[in-house]
Amino acid sequence: MSKYRRMYVPGGTYFFTVNLSDRGSDLLVREIDLLRSAYASVVAEYPLTCDALVVLPDHIHAVWTLPDGDADFSVRWKKIKSTFSRHCPQPEYVSASKQRKGECGIWQRRFWEHCIRDEADFAAHVEYCHWNPVKHGLVERPEEWPYSTVHREIRRGEYIT
Repeated sequence: MSKYRRMYVPGGTYFFTVNLSDRGSDLLVREIDLLRSAYASVVAEYPLTCDALVVLPDHIHAVWTLPDGDADFSVRWKKIKSTFSRHCPQPEYVSASKQRKGECGIWQRRFWEHCIRDEADFAAHVEYCHWNPVKHGLVERPEEWPYSTVHREIRRGEYIT
């Protein structure tokens, strides 16, 4: 079994990619209200600052800053994924290995994280979040994608279209 090493920095800022098992699915945007509810309930219990976030049909990118003294981003993602999964339509097929572990098969088991190093790294990852729907051919400009914090940045005057 692989041993994953994560960089836990209390109060750190991180970039994440969280994927569905079915990378061709549109479940996250189809069930966006459920995802928003799951996210809000977890963040109410485990606060964080969401610096950027984009929900695409089959994956999520986020930049989070955790509170001082807190480095447990893993529990947040686990709870978001499990809360969403409990209330979501279940997939028709679940692999035997996921069944053995009691998983419903909606999400990939792990997620990818990157500890943000400096302001340039932060800016690059926030921009990556905002431009990802364009990269995937879903829209021509970031502000056309409805499931993105780019709209918050535009309202604040911090994003020039």
